[in-house]
Amino acid sequence: MRRAARFAGLAALLATLAGPALAASVEVIVEGAEPGPDDIYVTLCQGGLTEAACPIGRHAPPQGGAARFVFDEVPAGIWAVAAFQDENGNGRLDRTGLGLPLEPYGFSGSVGRRARPDFASASFALREPGAAIRVRLARPLPRR
Repeated sequence: MRRAARFAGLAALLATLAGPALAASVEVIVEGAEPGPDDIYVTLCQGGLTEAACPIGRHAPPQGGAARFVFDEVPAGIWAVAAFQDENGNGRLDRTGLGLPLEPYGFSGSVGRRARPDFASASFALREPGAAIRVRLARPLPRR
């Protein structure tokens, strides 16, 4: 009985010392939107750039070729940003049969346009109080 009471007291002390989980805000500025009312979609990705690894997302129409998004209470950690402009309103990044994007897209970090994007190149460390990220959209292929 005495041992259980000590363990419970120690567990309560450790929980108090641990404090709340760290969270931060992420401000994302997406530039390079093409003229028109087409929404820009932005997602925060953790661990990869697949749809499953990008659980936090928003969309809004651009204003003057850019859009600003603020994500609050994002857990601290390693994140990446992926964005695209949805020109046909279907809510998805359209691709060719080979998987190349047909709509303007971009990533955070140093992801280039000549190779398949990877999480390591797009990632950044998010700590309190937060981060400001810029993403530039580009069209990899000419309009059809």
